[in-house]
Amino acid sequence: MYFTEEWNVIKGGSKLQLLKQKVLDEGIVLSNQVLKVDSFLNHQMDPVLMKEVGREFTRRFAGEELNRVLTIESSGIAPGIMTALELEVPMIFARKQKSLTLRDDIFVEKVYSFTKQETNEITVAKKFIQPGDRVLIIDDFLANGEAAFGLARIVEQAGATVAGIGIVIEKAFQPGGRLLKEAGYRVESLVRVAALDDGKVTFADQD
Repeated sequence: MYFTEEWNVIKGGSKLQLLKQKVLDEGIVLSNQVLKVDSFLNHQMDPVLMKEVGREFTRRFAGEELNRVLTIESSGIAPGIMTALELEVPMIFARKQKSLTLRDDIFVEKVYSFTKQETNEITVAKKFIQPGDRVLIIDDFLANGEAAFGLARIVEQAGATVAGIGIVIEKAFQPGGRLLKEAGYRVESLVRVAALDDGKVTFADQD
């Protein structure tokens, strides 16, 4: 069943319950540290799911006077653009790949990917984030927080404010969420995974 059809048959429950169910039904536990969700989040994506993710982030960050959404390529783009659409603000994605047209007047940060076991330089053109902007950072996964911290450093280099960080799936057994909150950032995760033991996904209690 396509996600669009599943979404339409929900009767009186939280739509986030269906996101959890997608993780249970289609997520593949590769190890006790790695969860693969490429059938619905970071390779194949259902636009109805992304639309509802955007609506939920908009609801959670209502009242924050946001004027930019910032994410990182490529898996953050879909939830990021749908959130920006709901907020009616521009979305910027930090580039991982070198660009011949983006060489000067850029913010640069190094970000280590836990999943890919590699470090990338991410870049954002300075003209797209200005002092005084209030920026919502969106990403698909949160593990150790490297991507979110890298994006936050770019925002702060620009003299702008990180108004919040929205995560589709947080691996709560890794320290990223705690470290970001200890650093003073507001973090909202739609789904929090407590463990990936014995090939099974266990969810953390939602706050």
